[in-house]
Amino acid sequence: MKKIIVIGGGLAGLISAIQLVRNGVPCLVIEKKTYPFHRVCGEYISNEVVPFLHALKLYPTHLELPAIRRFRLSAVSGRAETIPLDLGGFGISRYMFDAFLYEEAKKSGVEFLLNTEVQDVRFLDNQFHIKTSDQRFESPLVIGAFGKRSKLDVTLNRDFIRKRSPYVGVKYHLRTDHPQDLIALHNFPGGYCGMSCVEDNKVNLCYLTNRKNLKAYRNIADMERAVLFRNPKLKFIFENAEFLLNPPETINEISFETKSPVEDHILMAGDAAGMITPLCGNGMAMAIHAGKILSELIIKHYREQSFSRELLERTYTSVWNQNFAARLWAGRQIQKLFGNTITSAMAVGLAVYVRPVANLMVKASHGKPFT
Repeated sequence: MKKIIVIGGGLAGLISAIQLVRNGVPCLVIEKKTYPFHRVCGEYISNEVVPFLHALKLYPTHLELPAIRRFRLSAVSGRAETIPLDLGGFGISRYMFDAFLYEEAKKSGVEFLLNTEVQDVRFLDNQFHIKTSDQRFESPLVIGAFGKRSKLDVTLNRDFIRKRSPYVGVKYHLRTDHPQDLIALHNFPGGYCGMSCVEDNKVNLCYLTNRKNLKAYRNIADMERAVLFRNPKLKFIFENAEFLLNPPETINEISFETKSPVEDHILMAGDAAGMITPLCGNGMAMAIHAGKILSELIIKHYREQSFSRELLERTYTSVWNQNFAARLWAGRQIQKLFGNTITSAMAVGLAVYVRPVANLMVKASHGKPFT
């Protein structure tokens, strides 16, 4: 049996590969970096994934991870309200979690090619032809788990990549007085900033801003002082916290446009298939769930002769949309309330005076527990 090629060793790629090899399907993961490394990410995971991770013995029990049960929202003015998170979640850095899953994947028998970037993928004669800088591979199936934005998106001429996106993401790790059980979302003009605790008493601070903010000032630090400091809560955090990750991790042109779960026969998973707006996080939970769904369908494809490539692609598209399309749509609608002085105040007002509506908005960004 030829190896399935997984392009990208993030959560979706690693979960897919682990499930596949544990069920007798060989995999090679090609990752452009070497573990461990940081990614721009909110680093909060909804508890929907916990039963699944425990079932596969992939929950990092060796780490003391903060249990997150409350959500705080602040307007640009600094006015804030806190509500309970119905399902809740936990915090863990991508630096630690990806590296943990990488080690578990190796133990399971997944092969890796690290520090290698895929340059091209072609589907010819019912076979994939994959090219890196110095090697070529053939594979019957390819999983695209290469994240938010990749050179491969350009090579594949995907629809979303042709549209300029105004969003820039920035992530820090820091030490500050932030409650372990709280995830916060602080608005500022043209963007919003999420904060939650991860392992080792560290706090993840990750914000999304319009690139106009960045262009208007000389650098990130000047932009933060001029724009993020408009929210007094963010001003206090930046002036009093100990920054552990400096310079920060950054990514340009983050797109929340609709993507296709299957592109030129490549089975997409994680952010490569679609990205949720980072309101209460949950991109990590969706990536894990997508990896589970995809690998289970691939296993069925190998075990049942009648489950053809065409049926695999059609079924995966349908199941992916059933699980995630409404969630992504809801995130895009809710995002319109954030990053603006007036609408962010309205959002806080909903949390204060119309609690059932606020609870529904938070629930719309979370999924249901799965195994």
